[in-house]
Parts: sequence; C-alpha cells; structure tokens
Amino acid sequence: MSLPTLRGPRWVDIRLHRTTLWTSGAALLAALVYTGWLRWAADAYPEPVGNCLADKSCETFLGFASARELLYASMENGALALLLLPVLIGAFVAGPYIAREMESGVYAVSWTQSISPARWLASRLTTAAAIALGVTLALMGVLRLGASKALGHRANLHWADRGVYEATGPTLVAYSLFAVALGTLIGFVVRRTLPAMAATGLVTGLLLWGMGNVRWRLAPVRTATGPVSADHSFPDQYPAGSFSMDQGVTNAAGDRFYVGQCLPKPQPGFSCPDDTEVTGWYMQYHPRSHFWYTQLMETGILLALTAAVVYAAFRVLRRRAA
Repeated sequence: MSLPTLRGPRWVDIRLHRTTLWTSGAALLAALVYTGWLRWAADAYPEPVGNCLADKSCETFLGFASARELLYASMENGALALLLLPVLIGAFVAGPYIAREMESGVYAVSWTQSISPARWLASRLTTAAAIALGVTLALMGVLRLGASKALGHRANLHWADRGVYEATGPTLVAYSLFAVALGTLIGFVVRRTLPAMAATGLVTGLLLWGMGNVRWRLAPVRTATGPVSADHSFPDQYPAGSFSMDQGVTNAAGDRFYVGQCLPKPQPGFSCPDDTEVTGWYMQYHPRSHFWYTQLMETGILLALTAAVVYAAFRVLRRRAA
C-alpha cells in the first residue's frame, strides 16, 4: 500500500520551488540545533558569582558574561527577526511564486491543461499557506524552546515587547497568512517580479508597524493610583509582569503630568497648572491577562483582512480570465 502523494498543480508548485523549500528546511534545522545547544550550555556552564563581576575578571562565554546571557541575547534577536518572517513570505509569494509566472506567461500553459483559473489560484493559495503555516509554527516552536528559559528574566524579553509578543501567540501565524494572500493579489495584479516583491514587503511591513502601534488600544488600560508620602512617592503597587503604558504624578486638582515636567519649575514647552503641588501618583498598565485578549482581537482583525484580500484576488482573476 503506497503512501499518499501530492498530485496535480500542488505537486507542480512543490517541484518548481523545491530549492526554496530545502533552504527553509536547512535554516529551521540550523536554528533548532543552535537553540538546543544554547539551552544545554546555559545549564552546563554556571553563571559567574562573586567579585569578578565588578572587576570584570570573570571568564566569559563567547564574549558574553555567561552562556545564559548569550541565550537571552539570541532569543531577543531571534524574536525581533521573526517580525521579518511575514515580510519575507509575502515577498516570495508575490515575486517568484506568482508574478514570475504571470510575467513569463507560464500560467497560460496551466490554464489550457484542464485546470481552470480559479482552481489554479486556489492551488497556489493553499500550497503557499500550508508552507507558510508550517515554517511559522516551526520557528515559533524553536523560539519557545529557547525563550522558556529567558522570558521574564530580563526586561527586553517581556511578554509585551515587539517580537516576543508576536512570536508567542497566534498573531504571527495570522500575519504570515495575510502575507500569503497579499502577495498573491499583488503578484497577480502587478505581474512583475521585483515590483511585486517590493510592494508586498512594504505593505506587510506597514501593517506590522501600524498594528504594533494600536494593539494596546484594543483593551482598556487599568489605572493604579496612590498618595505621595515620604515612604511612597512613586507607583510600585501593580501586578508583577504588567506592561506600563503611562505613569506620572497628580496635583490637588487631579491634573496629570510627568515627574520633572512642572517641578521644581515648569519646563520649556509645557503648560503647567497653577497648583503644581504633587499630591499623588498614577500608573496606567496592561496586566499579563490582557495578552490573550489583545492576541485574539488582533488575530481576528488580520484573518478578516486576509479573507478580504483573498476575495479580491479571485475577483481580479475572474475579470482577467473572462
């Protein structure tokens, strides 16, 4: 009994881009081996202790204070690098995967071999989406393997930071699927490899930047307040692991301003209230529990955009194939 195999247009897609698939697989394997080695090294080589930290006489690990520090730095950079994954996926789908066929006219051969334009496009979309999904989930798993020892140990590996936030929830998957849909649409419309790649990369990058700036408005912030006293002059009583959005001090009238903005004297460019006597402090923050709320909201928005782009791609195809 033989194993099931890919047939038809999907098999053609895989064969045409097998070099890219092999390269992606090799990169995944290298990332897995490197992360596994870092985890082993972080346990095998203890962190330096004692006075050598102050006088810098401790032995270093590949230029870092310890193997654990190298693990932290690698996971931090890896999380940020994963933000580029949807951009790369979209550029590949738009250029080599779609626009090149449109530019060379190869698509016409497929359309004349008992494959309808709609089936051709559906095959392209599903194949690219499956590959993008697999690569994204695999890289997220590799990051999780290393970050499980790093998350929470350093501020730059906080759950709400760029890169870490996207790569530890479903939003990165949604961005990758959106990039596939957008790359397909732009590649089909532009029909030129390099312009299609540039346009898709730009739009995907702008979406990543825009959503990163507005995502924390999807959930209402919580506010912690307290009086100013000799023993308590600044906010410190809020849930551990929270993500601070704004903090400062208030006067008797309840006006908010930053520390140093109006005291001891008004700073240039600021309009300070008449009563600048500080009576309390405030902090606006997102608790750790807002992670999944914002993740699911953002993922829903991205999937809705993806569906709209896919619909637009089939509409354009229908008009061009008519």
